[in-house]
Amino acid sequence: MAEPEPSSTTAQPVPQMAGAVPAALPRGPDRRKRPTQRFSRYTLFGGRRRAGGRREGENDGAFVDQYSGKLALAMLWIAAMNSLDSFFTLLHLQSGGIELNPVADTMLSTGRLGFVASKSLLIIVPLVVLTLHKNFPLARAGIWTAAAAYTLLVGYHLTLL
Repeated sequence: MAEPEPSSTTAQPVPQMAGAVPAALPRGPDRRKRPTQRFSRYTLFGGRRRAGGRREGENDGAFVDQYSGKLALAMLWIAAMNSLDSFFTLLHLQSGGIELNPVADTMLSTGRLGFVASKSLLIIVPLVVLTLHKNFPLARAGIWTAAAAYTLLVGYHLTLL
């Protein structure tokens, strides 16, 4: 006589590989179904991934949770050079110099405080964008180009003293 087929309510052993997580454990929603957010709770205060991608060749174009100290120093350098540029521009104008940059000349028409505020805003917004996109080749080029350009500009201001 043939053996009866097991019913669907009979527990069947599930073959598992060593170290595998049983399929019955709930793991929450699949986070890979959504794109990575540009800003999250991990942006400034932690997360697991500091480098780009997990596999070779995934670094370019990847967003990460945290940013390196080297990048933070580069951003602080650019912001400091921008501040020094504003200071030296105002100093040279008080000494009888003229502003050759028409955009900066327009900002100067708003007064000293308006000039410094608008110049700071015009550098802070791009720095945030460049920081978020640090793993994109064009953004990396923009970061180092801005750092070099502002350093040279402050050096030029120092030669005018």
